[in-house]
Amino acid sequence: MLKVWGRGSSFNVQKVLWLVGELGLSHRHIPAGGDHGGLDEPSFLAMNPHGRVPVIDDGGVMVWESHAILRYLAARYGGSEWWPASPVDRAQADGWMDWAQTALQRDFLTGVFWGWYRTPEPERDNDAIRTALAACAKHFLLLDQILANRPFLGGDQPGLADIPCGTHLFRYYALEIDRPRTPNVEAWYARLQARPAYRKAVMIPFDEMKGRLAY
Repeated sequence: MLKVWGRGSSFNVQKVLWLVGELGLSHRHIPAGGDHGGLDEPSFLAMNPHGRVPVIDDGGVMVWESHAILRYLAARYGGSEWWPASPVDRAQADGWMDWAQTALQRDFLTGVFWGWYRTPEPERDNDAIRTALAACAKHFLLLDQILANRPFLGGDQPGLADIPCGTHLFRYYALEIDRPRTPNVEAWYARLQARPAYRKAVMIPFDEMKGRLAY
């Protein structure tokens, strides 16, 4: 059975569990990291020498780093819906996945969610938060343009392009922050919320993280 290590409230673990749910894979989720600990144990470091989650064990195949895991699972179990035969189509998804990690995740998850929500108010860098919010507004306006002519980032059906970007939406819309009007992103979010795998893996309360840097 596929095993997935990581705490359920971890953003990167949620990406993996969402795809596992979409693929209908029988699996065992093993809480690790945060209050669960275990990341510095020799048995865990033997799977991922960096001591971070998520990690999967697929019948003895160990894979770490969330996007590497997504690509592995899609290639092995996703069929053409999640792992297109065409290198051109795969490259389109890869572009959105990398952009989500290097731009959107940097500005929203690190700059806003960590910088504003998880940082105690006396310790916040308000200038950096304003800069991150402005960058996020540009990112979501761009997504809104892309989604004007397609229901999902990759086209007519959900795919790998949606997962790293779409995982942001639950927290993005839950926070009391200024957001530009992006009706196409909102419609995309509604479509994702209609998917049981998204609701189960991503729409998890995160109140315990407020004002808490250490986890």
